[in-house]
Amino acid sequence: MQNTTIKEGKTLAIVSYFTFIGLIIAIIMNLEKRNPFTSFHIRQMLGLIMMLIFSNLVEEYINSLLGTAFWIITFVSWLFGLYHATKEEYKPIPVLGDKFQEWFKNIN
Repeated sequence: MQNTTIKEGKTLAIVSYFTFIGLIIAIIMNLEKRNPFTSFHIRQMLGLIMMLIFSNLVEEYINSLLGTAFWIITFVSWLFGLYHATKEEYKPIPVLGDKFQEWFKNIN
């Protein structure tokens, strides 16, 4: 990918990792430019939100300790994604990152 494309999309990629509102802002602002670097990180964050919802459901309805473990995994994955967005790298979250790209491929 071109270095200018990554530099242009870096700010929105980072914004997408800051809460659900940051994700919505990044999606809306990326609609016009359709920067592939920003889109990559938007898809990663959508997957992280799904992981967070899953961990909360597990904690509430199945097992509190297991849900907490899933929450910690989600938090570490969030740090991983945010770190690589700031480092201007296309690096999917381990284990599920490639699936997130596949599941949300229609989000540009």
